[in-house]
Amino acid sequence: MALRACGLIIFRRCLIPKMDNTAIEFLLLQASDGIHHWTPPKGHVEPGESDLETALREAQEEAGIEADQLTIIEGFRRELNYVAREKPKTVIYWLAEVKDYNVEVRLSHEHQAYRWLGLHEACQLAQFKEMKAVLQEGHQFLCSTVV
Repeated sequence: MALRACGLIIFRRCLIPKMDNTAIEFLLLQASDGIHHWTPPKGHVEPGESDLETALREAQEEAGIEADQLTIIEGFRRELNYVAREKPKTVIYWLAEVKDYNVEVRLSHEHQAYRWLGLHEACQLAQFKEMKAVLQEGHQFLCSTVV
């Protein structure tokens, strides 16, 4: 049976676009495990929990960002299917905007660092092609939709 995880691609809109025209920044967390990969907050679905409930819980547990500090963006949901540690895995992501640009990020023991990054930098840090594709799709969705 495939492992199932859910997460949020958390972003913020820059108040003043930077010189490289980066108006959207994504939150990536660096894992504390041996691989040290960078991803949005995500985690496994617990019994009796919906996928979106899992994503919101993981944002709170891993980044210290509460559900009431986020706005889930309607119309964007992506499902990734890949093999992790020799087991099939499904991960579902939603886009979520922080309501406060200066929201405090409080990392759990599962992560050692976080960064707010424009699309180009986020894709450079995201090691896996599937994660890069979801970030690009999320960015394109945000830029083409009045939210």
